[in-house]
Amino acid sequence: MSEIAEEKKTSNYSADNIQVLEGLEAVRKRPSMYIGDTGAKGLHHLIWEVVDNSIDEALAGYCDRIEVVINADNSITVSDNGRGIPTDYHTKEKRSALEVVMTVLHAGGKFDKDTYKVSGGLHGVGVSCVNALSTHLKVTVYRQEKVFQQEYNIGHPLYPVKEIGVADRTGTTVEFLPDASIFTVTEYKYETVATRLRELSFLNRGIRITLTDLRTLDEEGNPTYDEFYSEGGLKEFVEYLDSTREKLIPEAIYIEDDKGKVPVQVAMHYNTSYSENVFSYVNNINTIEGGTHVSGFRAALTRTLKSYAEKSGMLDKLKIDISGDDFREGLTAVISVKVQEPQFEGQTKTKLGNSDVAGAVSACVSDILNHYLEEHPREARAIVGKVILAAQARHAARKAREMVQRKSVLSGTGLPGKLADCSNSDPHICELYLVEGDSAGGSAKQGRDRSFQAILPLRGKILNVEKAQEYKIYENEEIKNMITALGVSFGTAEDDKALNMDKLRYHKVIIMTDADVDGSHIRTLILTFFFRYMKDLIDKGYVYIALPPLYLVKKGKEERYCWNEDDRDRAIKEIAKDGKEDTVNVQRYKGLGEMNPEQLWTTTMDPKYRSLKQVSIDSAAEADHLFSMLMGDEVAPRRDFIEKNAKYAKIDV
Repeated sequence: MSEIAEEKKTSNYSADNIQVLEGLEAVRKRPSMYIGDTGAKGLHHLIWEVVDNSIDEALAGYCDRIEVVINADNSITVSDNGRGIPTDYHTKEKRSALEVVMTVLHAGGKFDKDTYKVSGGLHGVGVSCVNALSTHLKVTVYRQEKVFQQEYNIGHPLYPVKEIGVADRTGTTVEFLPDASIFTVTEYKYETVATRLRELSFLNRGIRITLTDLRTLDEEGNPTYDEFYSEGGLKEFVEYLDSTREKLIPEAIYIEDDKGKVPVQVAMHYNTSYSENVFSYVNNINTIEGGTHVSGFRAALTRTLKSYAEKSGMLDKLKIDISGDDFREGLTAVISVKVQEPQFEGQTKTKLGNSDVAGAVSACVSDILNHYLEEHPREARAIVGKVILAAQARHAARKAREMVQRKSVLSGTGLPGKLADCSNSDPHICELYLVEGDSAGGSAKQGRDRSFQAILPLRGKILNVEKAQEYKIYENEEIKNMITALGVSFGTAEDDKALNMDKLRYHKVIIMTDADVDGSHIRTLILTFFFRYMKDLIDKGYVYIALPPLYLVKKGKEERYCWNEDDRDRAIKEIAKDGKEDTVNVQRYKGLGEMNPEQLWTTTMDPKYRSLKQVSIDSAAEADHLFSMLMGDEVAPRRDFIEKNAKYAKIDV
């Protein structure tokens, strides 16, 4: 009976079933299609869309100041001193051009090559998407000595564009409040906004960008404030990224060519570290997957440096081959190109596909780098010397990696003896807990769900990979155990260091350490290893941090676990009931080993009740700077960071 009813239901499919989404309804219906997601990333993307419009005005030569304000109610105000969005009558749409820009998808000046030569947002959906996803938006335009204004609720105009005053400046101000019914996260993170604005100031020299946070006031009532301005552009960017590392050459090498069809800017610097950090941008968009501009840069770098090294005779006694990777060890570089019609590909649409860009970047880098090497022989020999050491270390690292992988094969299952594995073999379901110490590891093994939760206890602190050559990393017992437990391997036909995750055994890797200084240090060491050598795990969202409770608040049979001081204070008041808070017992957990297996399961491992924090990377450049500063050799930057952030620190005595 039900099958017949279902058949009738589906057979009524007709023209009435075809939905036509008017105006901005499509954005509200499927917001992730337009801004990526409805979490923290999508929320912050709203700011980038508005700021990008101001940056495009700057690229066109009409704007040199952008102000961003996070208001007390978590709304955002973005102001610039550009030309102001046109407000005159749009003949085709039969309304103000301002209203068209704010309410119609794929509308804007980006499609007119005479208006914008290059642009960050080429789809024309930016500010109209922000409007659609905001409960309220107000745009104010200063143009032709007049002030114009229009307001909207979830993308619908509240009134026609109106003139409200006389202007002595030009520009646009957009104020919007994100719709809490759309976003799962509604609070803006100051550091995330500051990081992107700092990046934009480096990529667009001469533009002054300010950020004010009215949610946080100091003792004198002043809001948190930062100003970002760069006169040196990419050269300053590289020096900022490398400020926490020991320099191999005294100054960054700057390469620029703005005469061709594709303006190219490259800044590069060599340091004494063992990692390569290349960051690339197209029209201010961070191309995290690289593309033709990065290929052109790498080809030119390898070709030019190899030619110089051979001519200098420094390679004569070297008995091993040199690869492209060797020329990039200890390299920090930023590549920025401006392309009129960029073609993006790749999974996240952040890989440049324009074939002509590779040639433009390669020719520019080869020409200027050749001159630099001839004019700076001391620096050139230092770089080549670093390349030779990198080649020798690479061969040693390959042998060490092969030894780890060969040992796994010879030992049957290849799994570490300390690993308490789970019975399920589906990586989509399985979880691996990296647990600090044998004591906590024992409790975790007893308390876990054996069907899908595996436990790997780590003894002591793992090697700080930021300070170690690669081959030494694979000699570290705890790191070897992590690699074999995960089931990953290194090296592909294209890339000797690439992570191969075809046999990855767990899609949740959970770092579970004590809530004290030592636990935090161990967690940071593990994250540094993942960031430098298994970044794909983080990019795919497989890495998590367990959040064990800090307190157990108890009175009689009633007890509550608390994850922070506010929770603790609230629980004390609620449990006390009669106001006698001194009768409430508060236990502070300093280590996971203090919990019995049942408590550890209930609070930290049971998927129904546990709290996990997913590890993500908002900005690879900023993450690289932070890891090198916290875990590298240079003491001064780390001391400055600690002094600046000491007020956030928790000290266990």
